[in-house]
Amino acid sequence: MPNFEIIIVSIVIIFILTSLYFEIVRAGFTFLIGVSVLTVFNILTPKEMLSGVANEQVAVIMLLLLLGNIFKETALLDVFFDRIFRSTKTYKGFMAKIMIIIAPLSAFLNNTPLVAILMPYAHGWAKKRNVPISKLLIPLSYAAILGGCATLIGTSTNLIVNGLVVEQIIIPDLPELQIFDFVPVGAPMIIIGFLYMLFIGHKLLPSKMGINEDFVNNTRQYVIEAQIRESSDLHGKTITEAKLRNLQELYLFQIIRKGAILSAVPYDTVLRAGDILLFAGNTEAIANLIKLNPALQVPAVGMFARKKNVDIVEIVIAENSTICHKTLKKENFRAKYEATAIAIHRNGEKISGKLGSVQLKAGDALLLLTGENFHELSANTKDFFIISKVKEIREIGILKIIVLIGGTFLSILLAALGVVKLFIALVLFMSLLLILNITTPKKLAKGIDYNLGFIIAMSLALGVAMIKTGFAEIISDFIIFILVPLGYVGLLAGIYVITALLAAFITNKAAVAIIFPISLTMAKDLDLPPMPFILVVSFAAAANFMTPIGYQTNTMVYGPGGYRFKDYLKIGTPLTIIYGIVTIIILRLMYF
Repeated sequence: MPNFEIIIVSIVIIFILTSLYFEIVRAGFTFLIGVSVLTVFNILTPKEMLSGVANEQVAVIMLLLLLGNIFKETALLDVFFDRIFRSTKTYKGFMAKIMIIIAPLSAFLNNTPLVAILMPYAHGWAKKRNVPISKLLIPLSYAAILGGCATLIGTSTNLIVNGLVVEQIIIPDLPELQIFDFVPVGAPMIIIGFLYMLFIGHKLLPSKMGINEDFVNNTRQYVIEAQIRESSDLHGKTITEAKLRNLQELYLFQIIRKGAILSAVPYDTVLRAGDILLFAGNTEAIANLIKLNPALQVPAVGMFARKKNVDIVEIVIAENSTICHKTLKKENFRAKYEATAIAIHRNGEKISGKLGSVQLKAGDALLLLTGENFHELSANTKDFFIISKVKEIREIGILKIIVLIGGTFLSILLAALGVVKLFIALVLFMSLLLILNITTPKKLAKGIDYNLGFIIAMSLALGVAMIKTGFAEIISDFIIFILVPLGYVGLLAGIYVITALLAAFITNKAAVAIIFPISLTMAKDLDLPPMPFILVVSFAAAANFMTPIGYQTNTMVYGPGGYRFKDYLKIGTPLTIIYGIVTIIILRLMYF
């Protein structure tokens, strides 16, 4: 008969699974309640409960997330993606580039910022080519997942498993996982997953506009003025020749030439140096225009062009604002708030003439280019309300770019060669980024995902409790009894299926925390190599394609893609099965 401690552990696991599935309380609080109960009943000591907080792999996960945020802030990936996808004309070509580019990147960079950065490109391209966005976003998420599974650092799930390897007491002196232990399965699956999506998966994707499509189509149209520089090569070219005819989300509707206003300009109009061009477009398009073409300058930018760190912020003029019926120039707005207006929206009206001479009205929306002190200077103003931050523009020198890219590569390489531990390499590299002012302590503090770290730490404590009480041993014996007649393949298949289902419908972190000690206990009881029983849990939990809740990138694209739960099941279930078959075959050939 099970002892009292095993009964308590069983109740806690049932509570955790139930709470996560039905979303009774948030994931972090769910794990805290469960692990706290185990501590109250002396199943875990306070030291064991908190041991995960000091776990090296948890720290590595946090450092890798911070590194991904730094890449996102510096706009390196924005520039890279823009060059890669700008000339793509066909749907299959765009999807193929997504799979080919994202998968290798996500093997070494955090998936979430990669998907977050690329989603706007996918939206813009889909709208321009009249392709439903639902045809692109699931492939984007799946590419990130496939790449992330290929290395130890590609996904937090693999690092959590490595943390459990370090903490476990089942098999003494079990070595840590290495960065490329996942490549024999992960690399072939990147290729197989790419072929599946290109030839089969895309046919199963729904043809839907995302739930944000109405908002995108009816978004505020801003007016911005840009002037042709005196030395510009646009001088003497027609609008078509200057490639200003089919700008994404931008429309050239007026030219001001020596005080004269040319409206409804035909595309064969010849441009002249000094011409002021008035464009209408949405917030993202206006933000991109600032760095779109060096031949154009936005007069309002002025001194802000020399600032390395600026934001583009959207505001709306308040009803009783003191700047109503005045121009920003008369109000000395730039000096007062360290901000300059680059575009204006007035209830769909295309405002004519120079923006600096426009008298503002209550309800006008403005796009501002702001300096570092804007939020402090505008904190108590009643003249306007801040709607949102549209974009951050961060410029760093070539040397710092080389340091960022080269340092990331070197840290991973040194860790892979065993010269230095990945944690040490990342700490040293992060210190260098701080010294060179590529990032700041304040930005690092803001970028830490404390909730994720807490969940992982509590998951590790749960694994310790399962091993200490013998709960893992009991479940392991039961699974062995059921599956051992099927041989090694049957054992690995059973672990894969159970883990994949838990990860898909609960969370991958809970799946790993619960199944890892059971799987490792099976390896010990059967006197089998532990590595395949460790890796099969990692792959089953991380290669999560079946539901929108199983992995964060699936959740990110769920709403914007207009998907239903069953879309993931229809497209992701075959891929999950294929992944399982490949995993089991390769692990069987390598280790038995």
